[in-house]
Amino acid sequence: MEALISREIFGEGTPELQWQPWLAQAPLADDPLSGLLQGCQRVVIVSPHPDDEILATAGIMQHCADSGLPCTVIAVTSGEASHPGSRLWTPDQLAQARERESAQALALLCPGSQIIHLRIPDGQVQDHQPQLESRLQQLLRPTDAVFCPWRYDGHPDHEATGEACAAAAQEVGSRRFEVPIWTWHWASPGDVRVPWQQAVRIPLSAEQLDRKCLAVSCFRTQLLPDPSTGRPAILPRWATARLLRNFEVVLR
Repeated sequence: MEALISREIFGEGTPELQWQPWLAQAPLADDPLSGLLQGCQRVVIVSPHPDDEILATAGIMQHCADSGLPCTVIAVTSGEASHPGSRLWTPDQLAQARERESAQALALLCPGSQIIHLRIPDGQVQDHQPQLESRLQQLLRPTDAVFCPWRYDGHPDHEATGEACAAAAQEVGSRRFEVPIWTWHWASPGDVRVPWQQAVRIPLSAEQLDRKCLAVSCFRTQLLPDPSTGRPAILPRWATARLLRNFEVVLR
């Protein structure tokens, strides 16, 4: 895996106000989701932490619900390491809460979708990458369309998940798409480190965006500060603004 130094996540990153003008004119391909998924019999979304699946692919889940396409979410970790040193949340309590939040959000977007919890330790996906790849090979099918984080997304868990998905999907023969999540934080408009020529813009209707926002609001553990440590919210508004647009982006 490449060193993360050029993709470090710190501060508030590139603000959405800088992204919007560039995205309005960016040469991103517009491709109907039905075209990308043509011939696929199931959508599988591989999420490093509870909430990544909603932030990145809420529109895709809603398409599954509307079209009757089966959708399975594979939750790699339970997000238990998001509040280190907290007296409000123990890791076990966080894992339970975040799994519950994810289930609530999924029920809003794609009722009847399946969720599989692998419970690999949060923050240690790279150490368990062979185990993850093996498990994914068992769960994926050749007729799946698999969505996972981009392999160079900047977060170690995201990158290890993306690499494991790439290897497993190639072995099984699944169609695979990668999704930038933290990329919007460390990258800048037109950043040459991002393969924009592979990017596809998937539009969200006003109703779909409203439902996505409602689903994101389920993740109270991530949206509220922790008074026991004085730390701010994991997902402040400046972070969610980059992922609550009226479109989603995938790399094909």
